[in-house]
Amino acid sequence: MTQKLPSRRALLAGMGSTLALSACTGTYPVETGRPLGSELDEAGNFGDPTRQNIGVHNGDINYAALLGERFAAEVPTTINFAFNSAELDATARNILAQQAHFIRAFPEVRFSVYGHTDAVGSNAYNQRLGLRRAREAVNYLVFQGVNRGRLQALVSLGETQPIVPTEMEERRNRRTVTEVSGFVQTSDLVLDGRYAEIIYRNYRSGGGGG
Repeated sequence: MTQKLPSRRALLAGMGSTLALSACTGTYPVETGRPLGSELDEAGNFGDPTRQNIGVHNGDINYAALLGERFAAEVPTTINFAFNSAELDATARNILAQQAHFIRAFPEVRFSVYGHTDAVGSNAYNQRLGLRRAREAVNYLVFQGVNRGRLQALVSLGETQPIVPTEMEERRNRRTVTEVSGFVQTSDLVLDGRYAEIIYRNYRSGGGGG
């Protein structure tokens, strides 16, 4: 009897469940260097890593999105700011240092930093402030050894993408968020289409220069 393969929708649903579970529980085995989702391999049966592999090869799962999910699960992606300030405090610098450690291990990947503000002040002023925050974050990542050519500072106003919808001062809205934005197209691995080697690389092992 011919075995019926899972539908595309079932594969994607399984992949989404894996990413959500890992992000919520913090179960990524970064110390062991095992691939994303390997703890759910079901002892070699048809588990989530297999679904993920099929999805990638079918074009159903975007490579950059996969690495972005891993980055968001393994490293804090957000830093916050004091009111009307783009100065990095000790907590922000610590988080950016963690981001830089990850980014340096993936020299084939580009990242964007989005600056946000809360709703206090004019749109024009907040746009400038958000950009200042993004640039400060990028500058610190560069100070930590990341190649500036792989980083882009962008701005998104707090009024348009608040964490907490309020017209009042709100620290959680005053933030930058670092995200995977794509691949360096001149990279040898990217030219060869060897994205899996990039996505599953163990960034704690040292990685390449950034």
